[in-house]
Amino acid sequence: MDLDAFVATHSGMWDRLAHLTRQRTLSGPETDELVELYRRTSGHLATLRSTTPDPALVTRLSTLLAQARSRVTGTADPGFRDITRFFTVGFPAALYRERRWWLTTMAAFVLVTALLAWWTATTPSVQSLLGTPEDIRQLVEEDFENYYSEHPAASFAARVWTNNAWLAALCLVSGILLGLPVIYLLVMNAANLAVSAGLMAAAGRLDVFFGLITPHGLLELTAVFVAAGAGLRLGWAVIDPGAMTRSAAIAQRGRAAIGLALGLAVVLLISGVIEAFVTPSGLPTWARIAIGVIAEVIFFAYVWTFGRRAVLAGETGDIGRDVRGDVLPTAA
Repeated sequence: MDLDAFVATHSGMWDRLAHLTRQRTLSGPETDELVELYRRTSGHLATLRSTTPDPALVTRLSTLLAQARSRVTGTADPGFRDITRFFTVGFPAALYRERRWWLTTMAAFVLVTALLAWWTATTPSVQSLLGTPEDIRQLVEEDFENYYSEHPAASFAARVWTNNAWLAALCLVSGILLGLPVIYLLVMNAANLAVSAGLMAAAGRLDVFFGLITPHGLLELTAVFVAAGAGLRLGWAVIDPGAMTRSAAIAQRGRAAIGLALGLAVVLLISGVIEAFVTPSGLPTWARIAIGVIAEVIFFAYVWTFGRRAVLAGETGDIGRDVRGDVLPTAA
C-alpha cells in the first residue's frame, strides 16, 4: 500500500474527526457525522496495522480515536459520584432507619455498664477477685493512663482503628446467628469497661477515667452500638422476616449491614485518630472532652440531617434496584 497516497486520501477525514472531537457542542447531524468518521477511521487504523504499520501514523490515529471514543461514549465515571452519594444518602439513610435498634443498644449498654461499675467500685470482694491490691494499684495509677501514650501515635491509631473495625464487623456479620454473638460481644465489652471504671472510681480517679475515655469513646462506642444494632436487626430478620420471605429479608438486612460496615470504618478511623492524638495530648481535660463531644454531636447531626432527609425521600440504605435485581412478589 502506498502510505503517502493513503494519508493524502484520508487526512481530510481525520482532520474533520479531530475538529468535531474538539467542539464543545454538537448538533444532531454533527453527532452522526462524528460516529461515522469514528467508525471509518477505526477501519483505516486496522488497515494500517495489518499492511503498513507506520509507528507515527498508528500513534496519531490511536490517539485521535481515543479522544473521539470519549466524546462518543462519554468519559468514565471515576466513582466519586457514587462515593459522594453513599456518604450523603445511602449511609445516613441506613443509620437513620436503624436508629431505634442502635439507640436501644446504646441505652442498654450504658445501663449495664453503670451497674457493673457501681458494683465493682462498692464491693471489695469483687475487687479482690479481679487482682491483687498491687495489680489494681498498678492499673489505676499507671497502666490505664500510660496505655494511650506508650506507643507512637500513628501506629497506635492504626491499631485502634483495626481492632474497632474488626469488632464492628463481627457485630454486623454475626448477627445472622440470631444475634447471640452480638449480645456476647456487648456484654464482654461492657464488663471490661465497667471493671476499669469501677476500679478507677474506688481509687478516687474517676475524673481521670472520664478524661481519657470521653474524647474518643463517645464516637467509638456509638459506632460499635450502630454495628451491634444492625447485627441484632439482622438476627431478628431470621426470626421474623415480616412481609418478605426469610431469604429476601436476610438479603436486604445483609446488604444494609455491608453498607454500614463501610461507613463505620470511616467513623472508627476518626475516633482512632482522636484516641491516638487527642486523648494522650497535653490539652486540658475540658478541651479533650469538648473535642469528643463535638465529634459526637456532629455524628448525630449528620444522621438526623442527611439520614432523615434521605429516608423521607424514599431511600432505604439498600443498594440500587438495578444492582440488586428484582424479586418475586410475596403475599403479606
